[in-house]
Amino acid sequence: MSIDPSTLESLTLATGTVMGFPAHEGRPDALGEVHSRPHPLVEQPRVLIQLSFMTEGGSAVDHAVLCELSRRLGIAAPDRHARHYAMKWGQGSVRWERHTEFSTYLWEGPLSENGRTPEDSPFGHGFSPPGTVISGIRLEIREWTPASEELISGFDPGSLCYSLVENGLAAIITDFRQDGDGLTRILVLDRGLSSARTGALSQRLMDIETYRTLAMLGLPMAMSLSGRVRRIEDRLALITREMKATETRDSQALLGDLTELAAELEADAAASLYRFGASRAYDGIVRERLEALDEEVVPGYDTWALFLKRRVAPAMRTCRSVEERQANLSRKITRATTLLRTWVDVEVEQQNRDLLASMNNRARLQLRLQQTVEGLSVAAVSYYVVGLVAYIAKGASTVNHFFAPEVVTAAAVPLAVLLVWWGGRRVRRAHDEPKAVAGE
Repeated sequence: MSIDPSTLESLTLATGTVMGFPAHEGRPDALGEVHSRPHPLVEQPRVLIQLSFMTEGGSAVDHAVLCELSRRLGIAAPDRHARHYAMKWGQGSVRWERHTEFSTYLWEGPLSENGRTPEDSPFGHGFSPPGTVISGIRLEIREWTPASEELISGFDPGSLCYSLVENGLAAIITDFRQDGDGLTRILVLDRGLSSARTGALSQRLMDIETYRTLAMLGLPMAMSLSGRVRRIEDRLALITREMKATETRDSQALLGDLTELAAELEADAAASLYRFGASRAYDGIVRERLEALDEEVVPGYDTWALFLKRRVAPAMRTCRSVEERQANLSRKITRATTLLRTWVDVEVEQQNRDLLASMNNRARLQLRLQQTVEGLSVAAVSYYVVGLVAYIAKGASTVNHFFAPEVVTAAAVPLAVLLVWWGGRRVRRAHDEPKAVAGE
């Protein structure tokens, strides 16, 4: 169907303005999110097959699959940034939705007489999956008749869930087991639902199966991390016992061990952060969908909510337990590291104090040695000065015999010592004054 360009322009104006006033740039997305997942209008008898694929390759892989399907139908491919898309396929339709880490492909079509998938399903030969399948569902909607009730016997009685919904106008049956094609089979018996209510009910049931599978992905990771967390806990207990032995404690080695434990724990916590958070979110969606069903108990059978509460809730508690253990262990390692680092700082301060004391002793010895050397240097310099005076006196006595050289030399000794001592003191004071100014 072609759209007139003027219509597109009016749509743009409608989303960009409100009564002629400019609208917030995020308003169209906020308003459109309410209608982003419309429930299909489903008439019975119909079959719905939904496959959910983990899309590690991103949206480009989904876009390539949709382009191929559109090419086979001879229609235009969806926009690269689209998050949902629908197209006619044979006597039914194909709906695609992209989520955070997975995408769903839902085919809705007529239910064959023998109950098998008709040949016009898009999931036959030539379909290129965008990733690995995480969930597969086959949901059959049939008229509630005595003949259709006999189909309940085909489910596993050990895990059969059978309850009434929509004020008794429909029954939902499943055993949460997979058939020969790997699909979880769900049966809906309709006693007068409208097409809209049937579509909404079908969407809730498929969401429960899809999201409960995704929520359980956190359990294998929790089981693998549980042993590693236990090993870190044991190692931390051993390190804290070694920290109490003050006589044989090697603070530096213990601090290195704690740092390695902290690094290993943080690496595991970072790797599991998204998976555990996603499991909590998916489990919340499952519980919301189960509450929306408002199931009525059929005597002798489990409801969906009761069955999943018994089976899924322990797995979610295991994930939360491992996550809480990681958080508590991280806090304990932090406290132990802080305490040990404090002890290391105290030991370093004691070593610095001892080093400063030895430096003070060394400086005192150097000062005494310097004073001794200064005394010796005064004597030595005075000796040389007196010797020069003696030579001068002897030379002068050869010319004039008025004074004796010995007397002049003797008289010059105290004077020379006094002058050398005074000169050395002046020089030392001249060197000390710049240091005193710098200290101020």
